[in-house]
Amino acid sequence: MAVAVNYEKPLRYARYTVADGVAIPKGTLLQLTSPNTALASSADNEVCAGIAMFEKVASDGSTEITAALDGVWGLTTSAGAISAGNQVGYNGLNEIKVYTTLDIEKGYVLGKALETIGAVATVIRVRVNVL
Repeated sequence: MAVAVNYEKPLRYARYTVADGVAIPKGTLLQLTSPNTALASSADNEVCAGIAMFEKVASDGSTEITAALDGVWGLTTSAGAISAGNQVGYNGLNEIKVYTTLDIEKGYVLGKALETIGAVATVIRVRVNVL
């Protein structure tokens, strides 16, 4: 499981609730569930909650996590070609893909690709902008 690598410091953050028994590595793409709860991304079409700024150790007594809502990040994709300027969203555990129709309205867009790639299992720079 590759995690996001930060290239440009984020300026916006959010705090979410997490289960005490859950382990979340730093740099994990987070999905938003109700009420104001974050989980590690695990599938396509999840509402973006940001990127974990710190490691959450399982059963450490902590029930909150801080997520970055912007910045430039190196993210992994195995979903095929992505062009610079394409908007991207989640495609599973710490993976991204080009967004599809209506992803913006549903909160599925994580950010915009800053470079073009044609291969799979590649790291790509993305300007994250979680709304």
